[in-house]
Amino acid sequence: MTALRDRIAGAPISWGVCEVPGWGWQPDSATVLSQMRELGLGATELGPDGFLPEEPQAKAKALAGMGLRAVGGFVPVVLHDPLHDPLPAVELALKGLTAAGAGTLVLAAVSGTDGYDVSPVLDEAGWQVLLTHLDKIALLAGQSAITATLHPHIGTMVETPDDLQRILAGSSVGLCLDTGHLLIGGVDPVALASEHAERVRHAHLKDVDATWARRVQSGQVTYTDAVRQGMYRPLGQGDVDIAAIVGSLEGAGYDGWYVLEQDTILAGPPAAGERGPVADVSASIEYLLKISQSLS
Repeated sequence: MTALRDRIAGAPISWGVCEVPGWGWQPDSATVLSQMRELGLGATELGPDGFLPEEPQAKAKALAGMGLRAVGGFVPVVLHDPLHDPLPAVELALKGLTAAGAGTLVLAAVSGTDGYDVSPVLDEAGWQVLLTHLDKIALLAGQSAITATLHPHIGTMVETPDDLQRILAGSSVGLCLDTGHLLIGGVDPVALASEHAERVRHAHLKDVDATWARRVQSGQVTYTDAVRQGMYRPLGQGDVDIAAIVGSLEGAGYDGWYVLEQDTILAGPPAAGERGPVADVSASIEYLLKISQSLS
């Protein structure tokens, strides 16, 4: 099994790069990728459309030029609407992943509206459409030697504990275990990692301030406002038991990536003398390496 320290990847969202319109100030890809390399990261997820060149070979070249490999890509797609065919968008994403040498498709079952501040409710017919699409996409991805995963995510059709149980029982798709979105959605990520490690094919590691998470759950604040106020924290500085989750996955033989994701919204570039997102990502890397050492 590949050593844990060699399975740590970055993600552009830790630099505030997000697909949501109006999310905040976003640095260019050259800045983000060069800072990843300065931190010692050798791999990254691809980021949203427009972050890297659209043409698959150009996308791969942009990463290789920075000495980085791609591990996967987050693809928000409508899966529940019987009048919408998600396969063309997924096929395009798979081409980009294949060209970049990435092995994981990370699906989010979005509602079809911008942002993640509204939690939609899915009826029985919509669930059947969604589950059928997931299995079709898993098969399609497998034909390209890519693993499809479903990412439970705030403000999407799969968010709550009941939603997750529908996925586990009704589909064969693997899971992207996102420690932050699970906690905010009311799912215990420690229990999920312990009880369903065999379904986990990809991991997004986030730490969360639980007070802000509860405010999102109760509707006191929107998800976006909570992110802006610092709901996500560097690993080890929030309320998620990252060590227990990683320990469960490693103990079950998980050999996938740990993607460091500290979703952030930036008002502008770092001021003179400030490190900006680099400081938090560096702290998360250090914390995860300590966990790795304790497990070895």
